[in-house]
Amino acid sequence: MKVLLLKDPKDKDSGPDPYVKELASYGLQGTLIPVLSFEFISLESLFEKLSHPESYGGLVCTSPRALEAVKICLKDNTKSEAWSKSLEQQWNAKPTYVVGKATAALVEEVGLTPQGEKSGNAEKLAEYICSREKPNSPALLFPCGALKREVLPTELREKGISLESLTVYQTVQHPDLQQSLSSYFSQQGIPASVVFFSPSGVRFCLQHIQKLSGDLINRVKFAAIGPTTTEALEAAGIPVSCTAETPTPQDLAAGIHKAL
Repeated sequence: MKVLLLKDPKDKDSGPDPYVKELASYGLQGTLIPVLSFEFISLESLFEKLSHPESYGGLVCTSPRALEAVKICLKDNTKSEAWSKSLEQQWNAKPTYVVGKATAALVEEVGLTPQGEKSGNAEKLAEYICSREKPNSPALLFPCGALKREVLPTELREKGISLESLTVYQTVQHPDLQQSLSSYFSQQGIPASVVFFSPSGVRFCLQHIQKLSGDLINRVKFAAIGPTTTEALEAAGIPVSCTAETPTPQDLAAGIHKAL
């Protein structure tokens, strides 16, 4: 059975994509189609803030892209030197709160220690942060995307925990998306399941998929990586057959296997 995964492949040099691999263990054939492109912005401003760890109580990162923005800053030799000389150590004395394993792994790549990666979504991360931070402490620095949801800032604000957001990337549709979807449907036919990985993915892909599936759309089992994406699908009138218990290849593959 075929499963269409609306996400970027994992880095080419790190072996097979874990989602495709996990689906294969259930005899399911996964295909990846990249949906999103990211444009990084305000990087000078980001490094300026990272240069003043004393002004903050810690870092909050809810997406791998926020860390990619940090890594782009550190490609500059003088910034990289300043980071390894003292900034990394100073930030390491403070918590770096994250959602999910992918973000946690990138936090480790820049030399920091992630906390809260098991929380899985913004609501649970907010609870985790609130259990550890005191009201009216220095602000937590939150590099984020232009489309960030307000769940985390709102929950923290209600508990008196200050968050300083900085938009460091914006999400745009992948230039090849329509072409990739059309050729998948013409070559592979209609998949047994389609998996969405973000609300933006729903926004950019759903209409194309409805058009390409035609009357057979009702046979497709729609799956989501987490509750936010499920909400976006349901808001568009799509019944969701499976939401991964946690945003991991293992839980997603198990959920799809069960739904099919």
